[in-house]
Amino acid sequence: MAKIGRFEDFEAWQEARVLVRNVYQATREGPFAGDYGLSGQIQRAAVSIMSNIAEGFERGSNKEFIQFLYVDKGSAGEVRSQIHVASDLGYIDTQAANRLMEQAQTTSRRIAAFIKYLQTTKYQGEKQARRSAGLEP
Repeated sequence: MAKIGRFEDFEAWQEARVLVRNVYQATREGPFAGDYGLSGQIQRAAVSIMSNIAEGFERGSNKEFIQFLYVDKGSAGEVRSQIHVASDLGYIDTQAANRLMEQAQTTSRRIAAFIKYLQTTKYQGEKQARRSAGLEP
């Protein structure tokens, strides 16, 4: 894998960004827009995925990054669960729910693949590289 210098370059972050956009679009329409609790919760869970990828990457340690990515997988599951609630309440139709569900699952799969990569790579992140070079305690 080529060295990535920005979290915006990660496919998982890009997928999460699409998910956020789609969640916000769905929660601004019809009866979903009036349920501030559920719409706010699913929005926060989706945004959390993007944010944790960014924060984990910026920590500079693969170990910390992996921890954040596991939190992301949990948030993706939370989004999927809330999609079920929204569908059950008639806030979104089956087709819209299926699209959101697929996007959340795609995001989760990308995160899982990235976790697997980070667990097997010899490169351990910028913090470890700086420590090995004697630039950090």
